[in-house]
Amino acid sequence: MSTTIETATAEAPPPPVKRSSRGPWRLVWDQLWAKGSARFGLVTVALLILLAVLAEPLSELGGWTPEEFDKRAVDPYLGGQPIGDFGGIGTRHWLGVEPATGRDLFARVLHGGQVSLLIAFTATAVVVVTGTLVGIAAGYFGGRTDTVLSRLMDLTMSFPSLIFMISMMSVAKDVNRILLITLVIGLFTWPGIARVVRGQTLSLKHREYVEAAKVGGARPWRILTREILPNVSGPVIAYTTLLVPGMIATEAALSYLGVGVRPPTASWGQMIAESISFYETDPTYFLIPTAFLFLAVLAFTLLGDALRDILDPRGGRS
Repeated sequence: MSTTIETATAEAPPPPVKRSSRGPWRLVWDQLWAKGSARFGLVTVALLILLAVLAEPLSELGGWTPEEFDKRAVDPYLGGQPIGDFGGIGTRHWLGVEPATGRDLFARVLHGGQVSLLIAFTATAVVVVTGTLVGIAAGYFGGRTDTVLSRLMDLTMSFPSLIFMISMMSVAKDVNRILLITLVIGLFTWPGIARVVRGQTLSLKHREYVEAAKVGGARPWRILTREILPNVSGPVIAYTTLLVPGMIATEAALSYLGVGVRPPTASWGQMIAESISFYETDPTYFLIPTAFLFLAVLAFTLLGDALRDILDPRGGRS
């Protein structure tokens, strides 16, 4: 009897091995959500993007458009100061009004965020695409191609970018300001990510799987898109997230200096520039766009730092 039991036990198949159904991006999400700072950044970024996307219906819900004047909300005998405490905050104007004009700050800060984030995301996309293509080409092909592209990176990075941005934005008059800011920012910012991608590509192009693809007769384009690009995507994503707050700050700086977005189009930088004249008499007008700008930069920075630690730990430690 015992022999039969032992034989049955020996012949019984081993229990199935449980495999985790989590993919790599699910693991990244779990690590990201486990960090308190990253969670704050992620939630804040999602909320700001949602507010920007829904700027139009939310403004209608508030009852005012960003260009609509409300003369009843300001006192003409006090230089157009908002009527009421804290810049006129109340049920009629949820975040108060702009001095002198009476424009609703809730509507303007939403549409300003829409413009600021649009410029930041579009400029970041231009920078990432250009920098990734140049970096991969320089690192993979090497030789003369690497020399020419590397010198181009050095030349672009040697320009005093802010001065050139101000000059170009001042000279160009009757053009689409949003498109122009996007192109100007992208023109001077792509070499940073190109250097990162070039270094990653140099370390990857002699790996076994790349050599195997070459031996198998794969063309360079297939090797670049199937073997190299997926393996540099982690650092690129982390770097991209860290680029966004810099783009937001750059747009705000250009608008603050008067060469960025022009009225009546609103942006956070432009609102801060206009509020300087009233910060002593109406500090709320200065604090509201500043708070939104601060939160956006802080949230994207925290999120980018966390992604860099997860996706590119060696780069994060260096």
